Amino acid sequence: MRLVERDEQVRYLDRLVDECRGGRGQIVLLNGPATTGKTELLRVCADRAPEDVRVLRATCSRAEQSLPFGVLSQLLRSDAPPGELIARVDRLLRDGASADAPPRPDHDAVEAAVVRIVHGLGVAVLDLAAKTPLLIAVDDVQHADVPSLHCLLYIARRLDSARVLVVLTDEAEFETQHSPFRAELRRQLHFHQLRLAPLTREGVAAVLQGGAGTPAADAPLAGNRTGDATPRDTDAFFRASGGNPLLLHALIEDRHIAGEPRAQGYGLALLSCLHRDRLAVLQVARSLAVLGEEGGVDELSQLAGLDTETVSRALHDMDAAGLIDKRAFRHPVARAAVVDDISPQDRLALHRRAAQLMHDRGAPTMSVARHLVEARHTHGPWAVRVLLEAAEQAMLGEDPWLATECLKLAHRSSSDEQDRLAIRARLAQAEWELSPSAAARHLTPLVAAVRSGRLGHGDSLVLLRHLLWHGRTEEAETVLRHLRGTAGDQRTESRDIERWLAATHPPLARRSRHPITRGGDIGHLLTPLSDPWWRSAADLGDLITRGPDQQAADRAEQILAETGVGRRSPWTEEAVQLALSVLICAGRPGSAANWCDRLNDPATPRRSPVHTATLAAMRAEVAIRQGDLKAGADHARQALTHLPPKAWGVAIGLPLGSLVLAVTRTGDYDEAAKRLTHSATDAMFRSRYGLHYLDARGHFHLATNHPHAALADFLSCGELMRAWGLDASALIPWRTGAAEAWLRLGNPDQAKRLVYDELTRAGADDPRARGSALRLLAALGPVSRQPELLTEALDLLEDCGDGYEQARVLVDLCRSYHALDEHRRARMVFRRAWHVTKLCNAAPLSKELMAASSDFGGFETAPVGADGITSLTGSERRVAALAVMGCTNREIAGKLHITASTVEQHLTRVYRKLNVKRRKDLPVDLRNDGATTEHTSLGRR
Repeated sequence: MRLVERDEQVRYLDRLVDECRGGRGQIVLLNGPATTGKTELLRVCADRAPEDVRVLRATCSRAEQSLPFGVLSQLLRSDAPPGELIARVDRLLRDGASADAPPRPDHDAVEAAVVRIVHGLGVAVLDLAAKTPLLIAVDDVQHADVPSLHCLLYIARRLDSARVLVVLTDEAEFETQHSPFRAELRRQLHFHQLRLAPLTREGVAAVLQGGAGTPAADAPLAGNRTGDATPRDTDAFFRASGGNPLLLHALIEDRHIAGEPRAQGYGLALLSCLHRDRLAVLQVARSLAVLGEEGGVDELSQLAGLDTETVSRALHDMDAAGLIDKRAFRHPVARAAVVDDISPQDRLALHRRAAQLMHDRGAPTMSVARHLVEARHTHGPWAVRVLLEAAEQAMLGEDPWLATECLKLAHRSSSDEQDRLAIRARLAQAEWELSPSAAARHLTPLVAAVRSGRLGHGDSLVLLRHLLWHGRTEEAETVLRHLRGTAGDQRTESRDIERWLAATHPPLARRSRHPITRGGDIGHLLTPLSDPWWRSAADLGDLITRGPDQQAADRAEQILAETGVGRRSPWTEEAVQLALSVLICAGRPGSAANWCDRLNDPATPRRSPVHTATLAAMRAEVAIRQGDLKAGADHARQALTHLPPKAWGVAIGLPLGSLVLAVTRTGDYDEAAKRLTHSATDAMFRSRYGLHYLDARGHFHLATNHPHAALADFLSCGELMRAWGLDASALIPWRTGAAEAWLRLGNPDQAKRLVYDELTRAGADDPRARGSALRLLAALGPVSRQPELLTEALDLLEDCGDGYEQARVLVDLCRSYHALDEHRRARMVFRRAWHVTKLCNAAPLSKELMAASSDFGGFETAPVGADGITSLTGSERRVAALAVMGCTNREIAGKLHITASTVEQHLTRVYRKLNVKRRKDLPVDLRNDGATTEHTSLGRR
C-alpha cells in the first residue's frame, strides 16, 4: 500500500465524522494483518475529531474476553456522560456484570436479563448521541466480550438518524469466533471496510525520507528521520521489515542507536506482533524459528502439534503482515528473538522433537546434529553416529565450533569406553583449533591411553604435537617411544616423525638421515593409508633442515595451493606454517605474504583462532623481512590477540620474537621490554620457536646498549642451531648479530671472523644474509673500501626487498661519503636514506641519520606550494619522488622501466613547474609518491 493511501484513509474518516455530525451515522471496520497501522489510524481519527464530538474509546484484550460488558464499560467511562445518565449506565453495567453472557452473538437463547441490559445500554448511548455527536473507537474488536458485541450490533442497527460513528479494528483473516458479528455488520446500510496492508517499497522509502502527514510518520519515532537514505538503504529496510510499520520504525530507531537491528528494538517489535496475534501464530512462529527453512508445512505441523490447515493459515498471516518471507524470518535478529522468547525447557523439547523428526525424514546430517546439540540430548545410537559424522563435516568445513559441540555431546552420550576414547581424541583436536590451552585438559587421559596401547597411531601423532606445543616434554617422550615402537619396520613412517621433529623440536629427533628425493618427486612416498598433510609437514620439515632453495620453495608453493582442495586434517595448519617458513627462508617473502593474505581472507567465515593467529604470526615475520616494521608489529599484536600468550605454548617465541624485533627497530623500547617480561620456558628454547625469541632479544639488547647480553643471546642461538643441524643464515642470521655485538665490545677480530664465516655460508640464494654481512665487513675495513662494499650490499638487499637493512646500509654509505669528502654524494644518499628510514618507520635510524646530517648541511629544500606539486603529472611525480630519494637518472630509469633520456626530460619539466634549479631543491613533500614506488621495489619478491 502506498503511503499516500494512508493519508486518503485519514481524510475519508474525517468526512465520515462530518457526516456523523450532520445526523448520518456510520460504522467502519479497519482490518488487515497484525501491526500494519490499524491502531495508529484509529488513534489519529479520534485525535482529529472536532471539539463538539464526544469520543468514547475501548481497547479489547484476550485476557478480558470473559468479562461481560467489559468493552461497554470502557466506552461509557472513558468520557463520562451527564449526571442523570451516568447513574443509569452504572446500574445497567452492575447488572450486566452479574448476568450470564450468551456463548456467541447469534445465540438464540439469549437470557432476557441480558437483552434488557443490552437494550438499556444501547438506548443510553443513543440518548447521549442525541445531545452530542459520538465517535466510538474500539481497538481489536476480535477480543471483545460477547455482550458488548450485542450492544455494538444494537447501536449499528439504529444508525440511520443517529449522530454516531463507530470505528472498529479487526484482524484481516478473522473468520472464527466473531465471524457472525462481522456478517451482521456487513448487512448494515452504512457499513464501510478499510483494509490496511504493509507498506510497499515506495512507502518505506517515503518514511525513510521523512514523509510527514501520515499515521506511520507521526508515530513515536517521527523524530528519528533517515533523510539521507539511499536506494540500497531502502531495500535493506524493506527486506527486514516487509513493510510492517511497527518493524520499520523499530529498525529506524535501531539504526540511530546501534547502526544495525537490535534484539531490544527490532526483535522486541517482532515479538510484539506475534504475541498480539492468536496463539496458533505464535506456536508456528516458534516452530519455524527452531526448524528454519528446512521445515515444510508438514514438519511445522508435527513440531507445533497443529493441523496443516492451521499452520498454513498462520504462515499466510505472518507473510501478509511482513513478519516472514516464504517461510523464512526476514533477519537473523528476528529468528533469534523468537528462539530466545521460548522458555528453556520448551526450547530443549522443541529441538529434541525436531532432531527426531528431521532424522526420520532423512534430513542432512548437519541439520539433525544442530538440533541434537541445541537439545543437549541424544535419542539412541543413531544420534551418536550422526554427531560424529557431523563433527567430521564441520572440521572439513572449517567450523571447529560446531565440531566441538557435536563431539562433546557424543562423548557424554557414548557408553563404549573405546569409542569414548576415540571421540576424546577428536574432541581434543577440535578444541585445540579454538584454544590450545582449553584442549590441554584432554592430554593426560590420552597419554594414559597411549601407555595402555588403546590409542591409534594417527591420534598418537596428533597427541605428540599437542604435548610438545604445551612444553610437556616428558609425556611427549613417552608417546614418542610408543610411536617409534609401533612404526617398527615401517621405515617411511618412522622417518617422517624424525624429519618433522628435526625442524620443529630438534632435541627429540634422531640424527640419522635417509636419502630423499627432492622437489616434485617427494610425493611418491605417499601410502594410501597415510595422512597427506602429515606427510607434507614431514617433507617441509626436511626442506627446512636441509636449507631451503628455489626447488624447495616451489614444493612449498605446491603444498599451499592444495590447502583449498580435498580434506583437511589435524596437520594442515602445521604444514601451512612450515610451507610459509620455507618460502621466507628461500627468499620469497612477497609470495609468503600473498599466501598469508589469501589463506586469512576476512571474507572467509568462521576461521579458527589458531588458524588466524598462526597466519598473523607468519605475516608479521614476512613484514619485518620486507622492512615494514609497523605492519610487522601490527600483525604480531593481532596474533597475540587472536590467541592469548598462554594458548601459544612454546610457539609463543614466533609472534613474540617478531613483535619485540619490530618495536625495537621502531624505537619503542618500552613495549619491547614489557613483552620480554613474558616468562620464557625451557621448553620453548628446546624448539625452533625459541631461536626467534633469542634473536629478537639479542637485537633489543644491542639497541639498548647492552652488547654483552646481546652477544650471549646470539651465541646461544648459534650454539643451538649448530647442535640441531639448523645452522642456516636464512633461518636466523645469528653470526651478523654476534659480529655486531663483538664490534660494539671493541673486538673487531672476533667480529671479522664471524662475518667471513657468514659470507662463506651465504650463497647466491641468500642475498639478505650476504648483504647484511657486507655492511658489517665495510664497517670493519678502511673507509676507502666502504662505498664499494656498501653499494654491493645495497644491490643485494634491494634484490631481496629488505627495506630495513637497506636503510642501515644507506646510513653507513652516507657516513662513508662524508668521511671521504664526497659531500654531493653524501647529500644524495642522505635524501634516499632519510626516506627509506621513514618508509620503514625506523625511528632510531632516522635520529641517527639526522644527528650525522649536521656535519654536511642536511636537506636543502626550497618552499614549494601545494599548487606547484599538484601541477605535476603522475609520471613527473614518480620521477621527481625517486630523485628526492637520491636515485640517479639511470637508477630511476631502471625502477620505472623508462629510458634515462625520458627521466631527464621529466626532471626538466619538474624543475620548471616547481621553480627550482637542482635536485636538492626538490620539496620533501614528494616523498609520499616515492614511498609507493619504493614499496614496489622493497616488496616485489
